[in-house]
Amino acid sequence: MRILVLIKQVPDTDRVKIDPSTGTMIREGLDVVINPLDLHALELAIQLKESHRAYITVLSMGPMSTEIVLRDALALGADRAILLSDPSFAGSDTWATSYTLCRAIEKLKIEYDLVICGEKATDGETGQVGVELGVLLNIPVLTYVSKFLSSDGECIVVQRATEDAYETWKVKLPALIAVLRSVSEPRLPTLSGKKGALSKRIEIYTAKDLEIPSDQTGLKGSPTRVVKVYNTKLSRNCKVYAGKELNEGIKKVVEILKDYKGSVVR
Repeated sequence: MRILVLIKQVPDTDRVKIDPSTGTMIREGLDVVINPLDLHALELAIQLKESHRAYITVLSMGPMSTEIVLRDALALGADRAILLSDPSFAGSDTWATSYTLCRAIEKLKIEYDLVICGEKATDGETGQVGVELGVLLNIPVLTYVSKFLSSDGECIVVQRATEDAYETWKVKLPALIAVLRSVSEPRLPTLSGKKGALSKRIEIYTAKDLEIPSDQTGLKGSPTRVVKVYNTKLSRNCKVYAGKELNEGIKKVVEILKDYKGSVVR
């Protein structure tokens, strides 16, 4: 079985800033990690490698710093790592990202039976890239996969979570699945895995390598735009009563409730 896992680099912080002029995230100066749900996708791939002798390729699009998380993926058990990095990719929305990933798969002739990705990324929360890529590749797509049940090399059987139930699906390969946390429990890399990852090559390709027109990726190739970005502001007018002032505070609350129309104080 040949498995392609989509990996995204995300900031390891909640102190994310947005460029108000472009509506895109400012990533410079932030520590980065593998998107948490992508770790569950990678772990599932590793389990399939152990049980079905699968070959794992990890694919990511991002700045050169993405090499860090791809090397982490190699340390965990991936066999091949590919990075799509070019200044022209900056600002891509989900459609431009999906197009670039699809172009890379076709141009580099990446072989796959199963594509696995996390349901969504923590920095965007859209959950769209996996579905859009599946459409572009013209393969079946299953989202919200909560459990991987079986595979015979030709088909896979998975459990899919809905709002109030679970569905069992059997789908013919090749296919793409977007997974939830419950699908696997990510492992930690071993020392030998980390050492081995240092000697492995990370393949890096640019827009020129993939022959992608400049108007098909980045901000130019993105049909969606962030119209406005702003921070929410909370306005509070409060006074804290504590210690000896506590009784006074209680009386004040009672007065407010009495003045509140429609309320009944007993």
